[in-house]
Amino acid sequence: MKNLLITGALGHIGSKLIHSLKPRQFKKVVLIDNLSSQRYASLFNLPKGIKYHFFEKDICAPDIDKYFNGIDVVIHLAAITDAASSFKYPKRVEKVNFLDTKNIAKICHKNKCRLFFPSTTSVYGVQQEVIDENCPLKSLKPQSPYAKSKLKAEQYLIEFGKKNNLKFIICRMGTIFGPSIGMRFHTAVNKFIWQACLGIPITVWQTAMYQKRPYLDLNDAISATFFILKKNLFDGEIYNLVTVNSTVAEIITIIKKSIPNIKINYVKNRIMNQLSYTVSAEKFKKQGYKFSGNVKEGIKQTIKMLKNI
Repeated sequence: MKNLLITGALGHIGSKLIHSLKPRQFKKVVLIDNLSSQRYASLFNLPKGIKYHFFEKDICAPDIDKYFNGIDVVIHLAAITDAASSFKYPKRVEKVNFLDTKNIAKICHKNKCRLFFPSTTSVYGVQQEVIDENCPLKSLKPQSPYAKSKLKAEQYLIEFGKKNNLKFIICRMGTIFGPSIGMRFHTAVNKFIWQACLGIPITVWQTAMYQKRPYLDLNDAISATFFILKKNLFDGEIYNLVTVNSTVAEIITIIKKSIPNIKINYVKNRIMNQLSYTVSAEKFKKQGYKFSGNVKEGIKQTIKMLKNI
């Protein structure tokens, strides 16, 4: 693979990814980000020996397709990812996460690019048991506009890919934890750490304390991406990427080892999954990948970054 393009390149996952690239791994790396979250720092001190090209651009721009010419692989990270806040602007979430992804898929087909699409385990919604990629569409129960938009994008890619021979892969990622230069703190583990470090009560949804949810170590997210690129695993399949399934109570217990005096504030939320569920990543493991992330270490490293607050 000679040329790589990454949309949403300066975000939580993207910033870690672009700082993890090795010299001569790619001939050219094109970075696209609209800087809506002002994460300029993600471009600081990028690894030497790599030809980066950064464009401050929105993926819905009319001329976005010109950046895809000559690209071998597209990692499409650009998205609105805050599930809880997605209720406030569902039309915008639909536009960015679904309609713009449709356009990216068409551009990839036109330019013969392979497409890596990160979806979310939130598409599973309310489940009663261990769940995997064989869960039928009618049984998927996304609870937010964010999750619904990702599921619609999945379905479009599957249909479009079959009709047009688009080479792609869909990865349903667990909630990301672990530090990066472009990280945000709106998702469970990172949000709890931020609140704990600031000495304010941790906000926990009323139904969530003892319910299991899937989490993905950022290091696993990056190494899994490189694994897919190296193996050329663009087989049109869906894979779950999950390091660990944990309860909120287990996460808070780990945080307490570093910050003992934690207070908890139970809050109501429109996303109220009533049942625990565990997401299996066995399908991806069978491809030869080994998850090595550690939630204790990820929490420890994030707290270390904030220790002087």
